[in-house]
Amino acid sequence: MSEINDINTEIKHMQQHLQNYLQSHWQLFLAEGILFVLLGLSAIVVPQLFTVATVLFLGWILLFGGIIHLSRAFMISDMPGFGWWLFMGALQVGIGYLFITKPIAGALTLTMLMTVFFALEGVAKISLALMMRPLPNWGFILFSGITALVFALIIWLSWSETAHWLLGLFLGINMVFLGWSLIKISLHHKTQ
Repeated sequence: MSEINDINTEIKHMQQHLQNYLQSHWQLFLAEGILFVLLGLSAIVVPQLFTVATVLFLGWILLFGGIIHLSRAFMISDMPGFGWWLFMGALQVGIGYLFITKPIAGALTLTMLMTVFFALEGVAKISLALMMRPLPNWGFILFSGITALVFALIIWLSWSETAHWLLGLFLGINMVFLGWSLIKISLHHKTQ
């Protein structure tokens, strides 16, 4: 029973620390929330653009990261794990190149990966919401987590037909929900 009391005390301490942090930095959370809402609305209005932009952006990151891996591997070819560094670099260059040259195929791949992302994000947000539960407006984070899980299910069920625009749309909706949650929480902690 003592362990349960210790856990409850630790949770209450963490919640108090979180509430103090939210009160001290409510402006930062408000600005972040507004930014997420604006980005989310943009992605909802032109989801195909955000889908392709996401694929291209990731492609360039992978390409440059792979070039760095390959360069380092060749400069220090006697280091342990040389073959693995070489493999990782070549894999990143190859996938980055494919995403840049074939963004629609990349969108199909990324849409499936977004399914995993939304599922994991949903679980994380629900867990965070349950940790925040006694604090005001914790339900908004819970709602955002549930919507992320629903998005994962919808993407999984309709992946091949909608992959060229669904990624951008759901990314936008998810950003709007997150931004709205941060705005509500920040404004609540402003008044305290």
